[in-house]
Amino acid sequence: MELDAKTSSAAFPEDASSSEETEAKGVRRSRVSGIDRALQVIDYLYETGAPTGAYAIAKAVKAPLSTVYVIIDDLVEKNMLARNADGSIWLGARLYHYGLAYARSLDFMSVATHEMHDLCRQAGETVQVCGRDGDYMLVLAMADGPSHYQVASRVGTRVPLNWTASGRLLVGHLPEAERIELFKRCARTSPTGRAEIDARTLSNSAGKAFEDRLSIQVAESDYAVACIASPVCDRDGHCVATISIVLPEQKVFSDESHYAEHVRASAQRIEKLMGWRNH
Repeated sequence: MELDAKTSSAAFPEDASSSEETEAKGVRRSRVSGIDRALQVIDYLYETGAPTGAYAIAKAVKAPLSTVYVIIDDLVEKNMLARNADGSIWLGARLYHYGLAYARSLDFMSVATHEMHDLCRQAGETVQVCGRDGDYMLVLAMADGPSHYQVASRVGTRVPLNWTASGRLLVGHLPEAERIELFKRCARTSPTGRAEIDARTLSNSAGKAFEDRLSIQVAESDYAVACIASPVCDRDGHCVATISIVLPEQKVFSDESHYAEHVRASAQRIEKLMGWRNH
């Protein structure tokens, strides 16, 4: 994001905060640049996942409300943020276009998206490519199946790792002790109340699912929704993403092996095309 002289001096004023005093050097002041403040605002909206008021943003990023108002106004003008009718702020369309351009530049997403659509046609169900975002699973891409069955989790949806089949796979390659500590920190009760929250149990299931290259969850995050996922591993054997079939839970029980074979084969094709099958 380029800033002209007017923008950098007026729209993004620098905030000063006192550092520790020393006898030799006196009082030093550290400044938060306008770019940093803008990124703090955007990051906060991304993390919360919902439109938010300027006051809440200012409080969260620990910036003066007047500064945040100026930054928001400038970002709204540049279509980086959008202001809703109720005054709340959300991410703007310009960020979406940047994201699309970035996604097109990634070989992995190109390969995975192509395979995702092929699997969607083969299985006749909705297919997703998911990755890890800290303590969450993130839906990176999605192909809607031909049926009228609607899946609640769309592209950009972030859910706790313990809620989903993909979430467990994404950490399955980690050492056991690391998995346990991670799940102790991030495991949450799901809306259906059926997601496992015990860290050791989650660690064991994650390790086994990764070893089997298959993870299945039924109605843990959403009622009557099931997911069958397989890991996509890089040349070091680390799970960098998953490809999964999302479908009504009754279909899993009627033909689990059919879907499992399809999703495993898709994950392996992605690895082969990326040159990762030697791990």
